[in-house]
Amino acid sequence: MSNPWNTRPPRPPGSPPERRRPPRAQEDHRPAHAAVPREERAAGASRSELRMYGLNAVHAVFARRPEAIRKVYLLESRIPALKPLLAWCVKQRVGYRVVEEGDLDRLAASTHHEGVVADVVKAEPVPMGDWLRALPAGQPLAALWLDGVGNPHNFGAILRSAAHFGVAGILLPRDSTLALSGAAARVAEGGAEQVPLVRMGQADNAAAQLRNAGFSLAATLARGGDDLFAAALPQRMVYVMGAEGEGMDARLAEACDLRLSIPGSGAVESLNVAAATAVFLAQWKQRL
Repeated sequence: MSNPWNTRPPRPPGSPPERRRPPRAQEDHRPAHAAVPREERAAGASRSELRMYGLNAVHAVFARRPEAIRKVYLLESRIPALKPLLAWCVKQRVGYRVVEEGDLDRLAASTHHEGVVADVVKAEPVPMGDWLRALPAGQPLAALWLDGVGNPHNFGAILRSAAHFGVAGILLPRDSTLALSGAAARVAEGGAEQVPLVRMGQADNAAAQLRNAGFSLAATLARGGDDLFAAALPQRMVYVMGAEGEGMDARLAEACDLRLSIPGSGAVESLNVAAATAVFLAQWKQRL
């Protein structure tokens, strides 16, 4: 049955063509719920994009790289917290959709999305040479060389500590497959946007470049190194952090300028790599 309120009288012959208004961008801050298409749930972001989730992670991308945002999904309850982002999406014609909790669970492949998911263009690691040239001259700096770290939650926690202590960069070996994931970005609580990822070349060449820039390399060992709390720490420092299980490569540890350990009670074997990173960075910061 037709709707009588939508019925228009016929136009007289010879009248000019009707001019229709162009469709307006959606400005309603409470758009209707829409189910996420099945293919969108399955495919996820493209290879050049990262499906990011977590309120602080999405806020950080919007603050530093808004142009990287490609699509946003959110719960209706998150509209007030994300109002500036949604207004920007309307202005820039970036799609956003209010969905149900189960849709976000599937989109993020996690229940820890905090009510928002965003498809974001990946920030690729910068070459070491470019990173070194951009560093401020004559200032104390710390960087982290991640030798085999692979767990995304540890990586996220490391990024969070790195951002908190003002680390200049996260250095990734040439053949490392470590990359930012949605889980790591959420755990980092916005820290992933604060600290650049840097791609190194061959390990010996990278070490030489770092030393030429005034950095000392410190191997971080579960045991057998100098007491971190008693050691003299240089103003320009690269902490080399080993893998979660087997620790750092022995040859790389020998090639470092310092070998440091965190003294403890001995009740447990060691701290995990993310917790140890926070301790090492805090001690360097305290010595400045």
